[in-house]
Amino acid sequence: MEYIKSKDIFLLMRDILKMIHPRLMEHGSRVAYMVYKMLQEEGRYEEFELADIVMVAAFHDIGAYKTERGRINDMLRYESRDSMAHSIYGYLFFRYLSPVPDLAKVIMYHHRDYEQLQKIDYPYKNIAAYINIAEKMDIYSTSMGSQFDIHMFQKQADTKLSATGLERFYQCETKYGMLEKLQNGEYKEELDYIVDFMIFNNEDKKKFLEMLMYCMGFAREGMVVDTITTVCICEEIARRMMLTDSEREMLYYATLIHDIGMLAIPGDKIAAPRKLTAEEIKVMRTHVEIAEKQLTNRMNKEIISIALAHHERGDGSGYPQRLRDHQMNTRQRILQVSDVVSALVNKRSYRDALPKDQVIAILNEEVARNRLKKQVVNTIVSSYDMIMKRVKEESAQILKMYQTLNFQYGQVCKKYKI
Repeated sequence: MEYIKSKDIFLLMRDILKMIHPRLMEHGSRVAYMVYKMLQEEGRYEEFELADIVMVAAFHDIGAYKTERGRINDMLRYESRDSMAHSIYGYLFFRYLSPVPDLAKVIMYHHRDYEQLQKIDYPYKNIAAYINIAEKMDIYSTSMGSQFDIHMFQKQADTKLSATGLERFYQCETKYGMLEKLQNGEYKEELDYIVDFMIFNNEDKKKFLEMLMYCMGFAREGMVVDTITTVCICEEIARRMMLTDSEREMLYYATLIHDIGMLAIPGDKIAAPRKLTAEEIKVMRTHVEIAEKQLTNRMNKEIISIALAHHERGDGSGYPQRLRDHQMNTRQRILQVSDVVSALVNKRSYRDALPKDQVIAILNEEVARNRLKKQVVNTIVSSYDMIMKRVKEESAQILKMYQTLNFQYGQVCKKYKI
């Protein structure tokens, strides 16, 4: 069963990254459009191939979410400094976490001077060269306004930039008026057209959603640990409660994305080492409505309903819809319990992780108040040690890739003294 369309995978990732830093993602979309038109004019790629390239071009600066947080707001300054750090991290991120590792080196090489790029044996190096041109055109035209001249980079032809690529850009600018479309927003319609040709199988989609979960770590690394913990607890409970394969798959998708709305919540509230005020709690709770806005019409409705109910409670005291027990299904209740346990067993800014006896006491109290489902809580309580052991093993396995990425990035930074 198709739970999410290929196009919507891209749009969801784009909008989630936009929540983390809107200006950087908007820049990525504009660069993707220019690269698309240049390659379309070149005529070497089929539309489904162009769609994959557009995706990578849109996320070409994904490493900067990790490495350049303090400099992104000044795009001209960000563009002019050493770009090796975010190029390397972006490459590693796509290589290890995306289902298109063959295109990852495009991100690695997108700032490489053309005369150096020519010496590299890589089939997609022309795409990296085009991204380099499009990125400069976007950043400088945005910064300089009416003073910008598209020929200002001609003196860098065949040294820093591809002469063929520059000619292709001039040709497309004359033919399509790209920069004007970027200014008035008309480019978005053409970008939407090509992403319709994205074709991912179910395993690719699942990997992209897992990648999206890791993207949450750009805003707060604890979100990755929390989500992985919740995913593993959900899976263990669902297996013991003998949910069908399709029910477990829907629960898995819902758990991966249930907290994406937290990306829009100010970090100082999430990390506050104190009890939040009533107003701050109100702001914090908006993360569910934010998630709903991002997910609606982009994913299976049943999956969305599971994700959006993770803070509902059986007595009607939850949020945002104040659903009661009879209005919820087993998958929603499993996610609710798993989310609570994940929050309790992981460290918070205001407290340490809680031990088993305290976790079980809190769960039983919630059952007594008719807030959490007894059957679900009994399932985890009766096998708590086995479940948490399995969760620890699975979490470690899933986190290993993320840790490998960060380790390799650290090693490369040491090597190049970044």
